[in-house]
Amino acid sequence: MEKICVAVRLRPSVSQDSLHGMYWKIDHNRISLHRPHGTPISGNSYAFDHVLDESCTNGSVYELVVRDIIHAAVEGFNGTAFAYGQTSSGKTFTMNGSETDAGVIHRAVKDVFEKIHATSDREFLIRVSYMEIYNEEINDLFAVENNKLPIHESLERGIFVAGLKEEIVSNVDQVLKLIKQGEVNKHFGETNMNARSSRSHTIFRMVIESKGKEIGENLSADSIRVSVLNLVDLAGSERIAKTGAEGTRLKEGKHINKSLMILGNVINKLSEGVRQRGHIPYRDSKLTRILQPALGGNAKTSIICTIAPEEVHIEETKGTLQFASRAKRITNCVQVNEILTDAALLKRQNQEIEELRKKLQGSHAEVLEQEVLKLRNDLLKFELEREKLQMELQEERNSHKERDQRIREQQMKIESLNNLVNLSESLQSSNQSREQDSVKNTQREDFGGSCNKSHEDGFVTPCFKAPPNAFVAKRSDYSIPPEFSPLPDAFSNVADEDAWLKLNKGFVADLDSLQTTPARKVQSFPFNEITPGQGLTNENHKQEIQNLERQLEHAIMEKNKLQEKHEEQILVNKKVMAEISEIKQKQRVIEELQEKFSNSLAMCKEVYMEIRSSLQSAKDDENPSTKKILSSTSEIGTCLFTTLEAHLSTAINDSLIQEQYDVLRGSINNIMESLVLSETSKGCAEDDFLKESLSIELDDVKERCHGLEKELDSNNQRLELSKQQNDNLERELKLMKDERDSLRKMVSECIQKLEMEKDLKESALKELNSEVQRRRDLGEGIKRFSAAFASRHKSFMSFNSEIMSKTEELRTNNWVVVPVPKSLGG
Repeated sequence: MEKICVAVRLRPSVSQDSLHGMYWKIDHNRISLHRPHGTPISGNSYAFDHVLDESCTNGSVYELVVRDIIHAAVEGFNGTAFAYGQTSSGKTFTMNGSETDAGVIHRAVKDVFEKIHATSDREFLIRVSYMEIYNEEINDLFAVENNKLPIHESLERGIFVAGLKEEIVSNVDQVLKLIKQGEVNKHFGETNMNARSSRSHTIFRMVIESKGKEIGENLSADSIRVSVLNLVDLAGSERIAKTGAEGTRLKEGKHINKSLMILGNVINKLSEGVRQRGHIPYRDSKLTRILQPALGGNAKTSIICTIAPEEVHIEETKGTLQFASRAKRITNCVQVNEILTDAALLKRQNQEIEELRKKLQGSHAEVLEQEVLKLRNDLLKFELEREKLQMELQEERNSHKERDQRIREQQMKIESLNNLVNLSESLQSSNQSREQDSVKNTQREDFGGSCNKSHEDGFVTPCFKAPPNAFVAKRSDYSIPPEFSPLPDAFSNVADEDAWLKLNKGFVADLDSLQTTPARKVQSFPFNEITPGQGLTNENHKQEIQNLERQLEHAIMEKNKLQEKHEEQILVNKKVMAEISEIKQKQRVIEELQEKFSNSLAMCKEVYMEIRSSLQSAKDDENPSTKKILSSTSEIGTCLFTTLEAHLSTAINDSLIQEQYDVLRGSINNIMESLVLSETSKGCAEDDFLKESLSIELDDVKERCHGLEKELDSNNQRLELSKQQNDNLERELKLMKDERDSLRKMVSECIQKLEMEKDLKESALKELNSEVQRRRDLGEGIKRFSAAFASRHKSFMSFNSEIMSKTEELRTNNWVVVPVPKSLGG
């Protein structure tokens, strides 16, 4: 399958208006619409195989888009290249060119003949034709009288135009001269957009036939390659408002737009995919009918979409680019068009037979032939044995039928005896009833007892009823399909006539006294033909397959191990992430504790400030000691709260905290010493009371300070531990990430190895299947050969027997005997 090659060519601008409005920008193989200030417009960007700007020449277009199709056409592939676009966008210039810049058609013709001259092992025949589709009518441009030509289809030629003139050519000049003559007959017209507008679709067709030269034992000399190369110049789509078409030009434009619309519908259907694709309307237009092999068929196809850069043609350009985008999704089934004659087929078959013989000779062909002969002999023996067994089986069936007949006769006798017994019982009962009627009425009771005795005696007589089913020959439950079912294993419980006579005389027969016919086991012999083996497998291929399977299993085990390691690593990563989350929670708790401490400290400070203000307002006297105590307590409080706030606000640093605590202790000691000296000098009761109260408050403050120091130390230790744990976890996480990356690389490498091994296994299996198929084909050929040989041998033997019989007749009639040649005797 091969996709259609799509190229977009932007022609140079005709007017200067496009320089100030929206414009098309080309970036490598992408074209997009931009605003005047340079920003792209969303939804108007397209990518293709090739996007060619204004500076591109016809030569570069041919090299990039069409050259490969031309070379493939010479090698036997169908090829098509056509130009599509709006009117006045440069289609005809691209296909036909000018005097200074030759177009695609002229370059393709030259390239075809150059390729032919470079191919020395094949002979070529080239036929060219030139047609146009004008108003949905096909006209021959080489012969003006050939108009309104029909389209036909056949198995040999495919889709073709009947009655189209084809010229056999041998050089480039001859072809170019014919093209020039055809251009004279082509329909052109003038519109507002183009002074020389093509009013029809033109198709230049080259039929390239080639045949291998007979050099030595060249087996491809009789195979003919026939390829068709179509170079199409489509007429451009038109808008009546822009072209100003009237009358004939309007009619021409309608037909052109209709055929291009049907071409777009065909492209839409083909781009939808095989499953969603419905009916493809090839027959709605003669253009799509002729191009059917190029659109979804077996041809290599290239489309050159030409667009105009002017802002007034933006809508037409968008339509052309959308058509090109849909065409890019179409795939063709490309194949060589080769016609084989009977001689070429025979040569190829002989070559394949010789190759198979060589392979068989290299793989112990003699041993295989001996085995085939042995199998044939065994088959003949089995057939003879089967015939004997069939005879024996028929005899057994006949004997079985005789036994069944005898059993039926015995059953008839048993039924007659049963009838006799029933008659005797009825006679005895009638006699007894008569005797009872003759007895007198006076002796009824006595005679009743005797009568009962007589009844009892009557019941003592044996009952000659039919014997149970156990005494009758019982058939085994089995079905007898023709020639396949076995006979019953044994005929048991069959009574003889003496036993039945004893039963009739009143004896009770014992089962042990009955004689049974001896059981006879018969084995069935189904009609099965034993077929010999159809082929031998190649041990080397088996060993290779086993080695590949082992390697595949080993790779799968490694993959499973790596997956297990990867899963374990994922679990470890999850644990690490859980620990990290726990540490983060601890950090949050610590931060919350710090916030609580700061809040409690602020509350304490507020309380202290309230107490201080109340003390300052409450003092009336002007005692210097009281003032000194108050000042000292205020200094102690301010110093204490500043140190605590510093501890909580600044970063945690042990040396800084220790220095602050030393300063705090020194200031407190100095204040206490000054207070003690002042109190000892004066000795006032009030001072003692204040001293004691202050000392108590100072002790409380010291205890609180010690508690806060301990809490800060513990918090510092926790923070350090959390930092260490966090660092360790980050290191472990980094190592795990590295291990995960290495495991991923190993897994990807293992997957690649597995895919390579699978490909090797599939290729080996394909080779093995092909080898087995070849062996089967060879075996079938040998069978056919042996059957033909056997029939020929039978014919010779019958002929020999006829000759021998005739010689015997001649001898009996005393005729002259002609000696029989030994060759006829086998």
